Amino acid sequence: MKGIKHESIAAYHAVLAEEDRTICDRLRGVIDRVLPEAESKIWHAHPVWFLDGNPIVGYSKLKHCVRLLFWSGQSFKTSGLAPEGTFKAAEARFTRAQEVDEALLAQWLEESRTVQWDYKNLIKKRRLERLS
Repeated sequence: MKGIKHESIAAYHAVLAEEDRTICDRLRGVIDRVLPEAESKIWHAHPVWFLDGNPIVGYSKLKHCVRLLFWSGQSFKTSGLAPEGTFKAAEARFTRAQEVDEALLAQWLEESRTVQWDYKNLIKKRRLERLS
């Protein structure tokens, strides 16, 4: 996957191994259903969903799994995500489609609407501020 330029989320999924594609299809289905107002696109080579230009959730194929990332996930009250990076992001990792708990994913997605840090303006402001 590294170094491959994808024009669409469908193109991103098309080159994945079957199990990884099944995981990503499942994630995308729930994300699109719960966040229909979100803009989705390939951003930094991975599928990402935005609310008002702010990155909310995305996923990527890593060597041994698919990583689901919520940019503001460390601030969620709903448990189940692991901290990722030095800001407020949190992740879940999957190796099989059956590991994706759609009800839990929907809870995280609902929470992502109301718990947001301003990643859109991080570089300009040089600090991360809470939006909601």
